[in-house]
Amino acid sequence: MSTPARVTVFDTTLRDGEQAPGFSMDVPAKLAMAQALDTLGVDIIEAGFPIASPADSEAVHKIALSVRRPVIAALARTRPQDIEEAAQALGPAERSRIHTFLATSDLHLTTKLRISREECLALARRFTDDVEFSAEDATRSDRDFLCRVIEAVIEAGCTTVNLPDTVGYATPDEIRDFFAEIIARVPNAGRAVFSTHCHNDLGLAVANSLAAIQGGVRQVECSVNGIGERAGNASLEEFVMALRVRQDRLPYDTGIHSPAMFETSRLLSTLTGEPVQANKAIVGRNAFAHEAGIHQDRGRGPVGVVAPRARSPLRPARRAVVLRGARLHPHARGNRSGIPRRHFARRAPQGDRRRRPAPYRRSRPHPLLVCRRDQFRAGRGGRLRTRGLDIDIFQSRVLAK
Repeated sequence: MSTPARVTVFDTTLRDGEQAPGFSMDVPAKLAMAQALDTLGVDIIEAGFPIASPADSEAVHKIALSVRRPVIAALARTRPQDIEEAAQALGPAERSRIHTFLATSDLHLTTKLRISREECLALARRFTDDVEFSAEDATRSDRDFLCRVIEAVIEAGCTTVNLPDTVGYATPDEIRDFFAEIIARVPNAGRAVFSTHCHNDLGLAVANSLAAIQGGVRQVECSVNGIGERAGNASLEEFVMALRVRQDRLPYDTGIHSPAMFETSRLLSTLTGEPVQANKAIVGRNAFAHEAGIHQDRGRGPVGVVAPRARSPLRPARRAVVLRGARLHPHARGNRSGIPRRHFARRAPQGDRRRRPAPYRRSRPHPLLVCRRDQFRAGRGGRLRTRGLDIDIFQSRVLAK
């Protein structure tokens, strides 16, 4: 079996992600998040936009000073002041990248920058000799003009060309064809890595990122929990696990350490005060929960495409409640825990339910039950409720917390 092609993960949680309302972080929070991203295994951390504020510049500087493995990137417009501020903030970095951008669609050129195509080309040639160039609103740009811009910036020394779907308008088939066409038409395309940055306005950011890889892209810009402007960016955890699970259709891989994804997601929620939606793929609390029995394999638990341990390792004992000899009572909609049914008490048919509850038949105590502490909540009749079960705590013993 051939080795999967490597895709670079460019994380923009600390830059584009932080631009979303409610997701602002101070310098210590950004540093903590950058260290978590390092542990997660991202290849490039876009640490901020130094010219935006002194705090942003300080955060980039401190991250560059303390996080050594990944490339540390800073965003800069194609202006000398921006480039100089980004270079100064990135000074201590082991490996650094200046990420500069310029609008290339007629709509952005005329209404926002008020410059012509020729002036845009001159700026692109002048300010892209460091690392990465992004053509803002690329998917809605004139293709002939965009190809000229890309050829010029690669000739000027750019090694990564990012073509973002800035407003999240494209569909997967369009993105795939778009990159395939651009790479085929630009004469010196082989001298640069092509990158995609997809927004989620139509809920297609991850799908578009996967389609871009099929079109020739080898770097994907994404964020933890998919945070970002408006509806957000491509979700890092969803993108990574899609590649890992569907190797049959997507023979690509990343350097992400997937068991760290859950903790990284929760850290971001803690730092920003914004919770992850319960049904969020991969990292939501309901991602591996089942209410109906039809989605289970008896004796082995819920049937799904991703194993829970792929996103998070087993919790340490201090975060768990371990019960020995517990008698279990399933909820009305079935056993969602995957524990064999022989450990469950069954209600006997006899008994007048109007006067007193029917007795329970004897069941084997479950030898050992481990559940996360935050899954427990108080129930009636001296029971705890967790994973779709009522646990009779009078006939069990708490071993650890």
